[in-house]
Amino acid sequence: MGKQTTEMLKGTLEGIVLAILSERPAYGYEITAWLRDQGFVEIAEGTVYALLVRIEQRGFVDVEKAPSEKGPPRKVFSLNAQGEEQLNEFWRTWSFLSERLDKLRQGDSQS
Repeated sequence: MGKQTTEMLKGTLEGIVLAILSERPAYGYEITAWLRDQGFVEIAEGTVYALLVRIEQRGFVDVEKAPSEKGPPRKVFSLNAQGEEQLNEFWRTWSFLSERLDKLRQGDSQS
């Protein structure tokens, strides 16, 4: 991934993680593994864990501790109603921006 891709991803990663959690509860490593499977190979686990702490502090997720086969219990994150609202706002913003960027790319910046 180039620097520009990395910078753009930083701005959208919260929405991406909320979208993942809207599908099912998950813990940090699961989210990181899914992102890597989708081609986001340069995302560090620490980046995802820091983001999970932030969205937990902002009240977008509920957290349960689940036993782990190795080590301490895992924190399993699930999207709550406030997180769903935030995700909906992310998709509205994404649609707004992507429509404008598509018009700009197609040379139709006058409309």
